[in-house]
Amino acid sequence: MLLSRDFVGHIAKEVVKRLVAGKMIESKNAENLTQQVRQVMADEVGIEDRLNEEVREILSRYSEEMQRSGASYQEMYKKVKGQLARERKLILR
Repeated sequence: MLLSRDFVGHIAKEVVKRLVAGKMIESKNAENLTQQVRQVMADEVGIEDRLNEEVREILSRYSEEMQRSGASYQEMYKKVKGQLARERKLILR
């Protein structure tokens, strides 16, 4: 995760504050709304972390085969990650 959890919380707080101040949204409980926005943002940021972990698991299952064929771990990592991202219609940074 490139963003710390504290920074995600700060961003969520600022987003809610500016939306309310700009009268783009109304909220009776800004703190609750901030927590909901923070959770959604944290989940979104964590998608790539979970994808990376899945790629590592897949490649570990095929490590012997990759060694026999001389495949580069880095190249296979990029290919598998790209394929999974396309299948799931994810946009990665």
